[in-house]
Amino acid sequence: MKALIVIDYTRDFVDGSLPVGQSAIDLDERIADITESFLDQGNFVVMAVDLHEQDDPYHPETKLFPPHNIRGTSGRELYGKLEQVYKRNKESVYWMDKTRYSAFCGTPLEQKLRERGITEVHLIGVCTDICVLHTAVDAYNKGFEIVVYKDAVASFNQAGHDWALGHFSGSLGARVASAEEEILKR
Repeated sequence: MKALIVIDYTRDFVDGSLPVGQSAIDLDERIADITESFLDQGNFVVMAVDLHEQDDPYHPETKLFPPHNIRGTSGRELYGKLEQVYKRNKESVYWMDKTRYSAFCGTPLEQKLRERGITEVHLIGVCTDICVLHTAVDAYNKGFEIVVYKDAVASFNQAGHDWALGHFSGSLGARVASAEEEILKR
């Protein structure tokens, strides 16, 4: 059994207050298509979405990044076509707020995956070398098989993006593939 985890593909991270920029904008259709494919096949789909409080003095990211994905702001909305896919399929998608880089940290994600018998997680979204990477490391440490779509992840930092793609396969044993390669396998 497999699940898709869509990580932080929100307005703030794509073209908002902490933008990855054009490389994330270019993923719009690909991320929506992958998500729809997983939904069409009845797979578990998770929207793992960063949630922060305005001026939180206790959150470590407050010192590292400008305010982003603040509760109640439009920056937390899913970006582009993914927002429409979500609205059409709300009852079939698990929306999960997260407050740390990893989608597993402080969330019920592992429990939701285990209770469904899921052994393989597919990761897409942003940022390749931050939230996608930390989610992948936790998935590895929890014994899940990992697939990262190299054409559906992006970062602010091209060197970090490239390094993370190599780390996924070289250190985590993840399958790093294109969406076309994975979707055609089904």
